[in-house]
Amino acid sequence: LTTGLQLFREGWPIIGVPKTIDNDLSATAFTFGFDSAVSTVVDALDRLHTTGESHKRVMVLEVMGRHAGWIALWGGIAGGANVVLLPEIEFSFEKVAEFIKQRDAQGYHSTLVVVAEGAHLPDGDIVTVDANCSGEVRLGGIGERVAARLQVLTGKEARACVLGHLQRGGSPTALDRILGMRFGVMAVKLAAEKAFGRMVSYQAYHVDSVEIEEAVHQLRLVEPDSEVVLAAKAVGICMGD
Repeated sequence: LTTGLQLFREGWPIIGVPKTIDNDLSATAFTFGFDSAVSTVVDALDRLHTTGESHKRVMVLEVMGRHAGWIALWGGIAGGANVVLLPEIEFSFEKVAEFIKQRDAQGYHSTLVVVAEGAHLPDGDIVTVDANCSGEVRLGGIGERVAARLQVLTGKEARACVLGHLQRGGSPTALDRILGMRFGVMAVKLAAEKAFGRMVSYQAYHVDSVEIEEAVHQLRLVEPDSEVVLAAKAVGICMGD
């Protein structure tokens, strides 16, 4: 979209549609692709529950989310994770380890942890693999770091699983199919009206449009005191803070 805005300013007829699995555009409540990615995370968590429980392990699932933790948060809640670690909420290994020990004492001998790839380590660092062809830092590896540290602190076997690009493919959910169709209809309508420089947006159950400049102005991040975070904590999910 940033490139689209630059092209529009150069006189190109640009119309934007919000496609990103991260769901981090501030000008729309939902982006298409997000629900499908969350569904993939939930499926993985459903499968990890089984192996975690049978071997009494701490299972750590690393999911995408460079700056925003929407995939980890929604996927973690829907998939029954016990711990969810986000880029927006500073976490402590010690607090997570204590939570796992408390679960163990209560008879729950396996714990499922979801961590967004962009979550910051307690020292403020993010875990990176290398740089891609364009020189942008490629995130990855925090799942292994979290698993290794929790194994030391809890004495329980911990394993990490990186979901990676499986989140970016496969069959879209019904919600994404319908949302994509509605976005497409609005985009064609804008083109017919020559209303260029705008992006299709979904707000309050209604598809409309906003200026692309508004859409790329800032990222939509998870607010630490938001209703959904407080709801997650209310049902016993540890956020590490």
